[in-house]
Amino acid sequence: MQKVYLDNAATTPIRQEVIDEMVNVMQSDFGNPSSTHSVGRSAKAVIETSRKTIAKYLHCNAQEIIFTSSATEATNWILRSALKDFGIKRIVTSKVEHHATLYTIQALQEEFGIEVAFIKTLSDGNLNYNELGDLLSSESKTIVSLLHVNNETGVVHDIERIGVMCHQNKALFHCDTVQSIGKTELDLQQLPIDFLVASAHKFHGPKGIGFAFVRKNLVLQPMFFGGEQEKGWRAGTESVHQIAGMAKALQLSYDNLNAEREYIANLKNYCFEQISDAFPSTKQNGTNTFYNILNVLLPFSSEKTVMILFNLDMKGIAVSRGSACQSGSIKPSHVLAEMLSDEDLIKPSLRISFSHYNTKSEIDYLVKVLKEI
Repeated sequence: MQKVYLDNAATTPIRQEVIDEMVNVMQSDFGNPSSTHSVGRSAKAVIETSRKTIAKYLHCNAQEIIFTSSATEATNWILRSALKDFGIKRIVTSKVEHHATLYTIQALQEEFGIEVAFIKTLSDGNLNYNELGDLLSSESKTIVSLLHVNNETGVVHDIERIGVMCHQNKALFHCDTVQSIGKTELDLQQLPIDFLVASAHKFHGPKGIGFAFVRKNLVLQPMFFGGEQEKGWRAGTESVHQIAGMAKALQLSYDNLNAEREYIANLKNYCFEQISDAFPSTKQNGTNTFYNILNVLLPFSSEKTVMILFNLDMKGIAVSRGSACQSGSIKPSHVLAEMLSDEDLIKPSLRISFSHYNTKSEIDYLVKVLKEI
């Protein structure tokens, strides 16, 4: 049976060069980076070289990069610390954020009684920026938490505009860039972002490793206590091989960005054309979408909705109806619930997400199987 992986917004296959890099580090640089002998110093050098590599591609200071286990961990730490360390009384966000943000904010609201304000999401998935301006006019000390690229629809938010609005109103800006890091240029010297989070497995790196960007002069409290790793902010012996793998993956992503971006964008366009030809009433959920994520509303009966992923999986095709964190649920996507009518919400929508490993023949096979369904 043919295997077709079209769920790259959930996770990406690791590049072979990244695997080779991690194996080499595990074999050669196995020391504890906190040890003062040469074996420990060698491992520490791998970490700091990796930090500098990441900082180079994001145009920031290496000391502004903090290694974490994931973007989820980083978001939890940053938002909690912002409340405790900066006197934040209010969080502005949207209802189409990743659950890593939404559930963190919900827990903080229950624990600290803070105010939470939601920016309206328009039917095309974009944010109402005028409303954001109104929300930022409050005198309450505020942090804005918004993602760059929506993980379900691929809608791209104008983070430069958001950042400028935040800073004009003395608000902090936390940005989830999980879907965009490694896939588009980000210049943190120019972008007015205070906190940024990312995970390596979204750009062909290993799982279990990510990082936070914390703007210089913003001092957070430790997320863990113990050792002095990561400026004392995240105690615990560092996973040297994962850090090295993440840096290698980011380097390769940016070194190959232009060619891979053009290839993937053409693949996405081809996919939508083929599905639309086969099912003329197909609609794309969202406008101004990122080049590797396609979310389509299929003109199938609602009875097909529950079993469509199962039927595709039986034919060897991996796609999703929403984020991987909720794909096992029969509930409608919380993102699409903000955008679609009740009538369209019960119809099957698919998130098809691409990488440079995908081919047009795989798209043809997907369309063939959809016709059979």
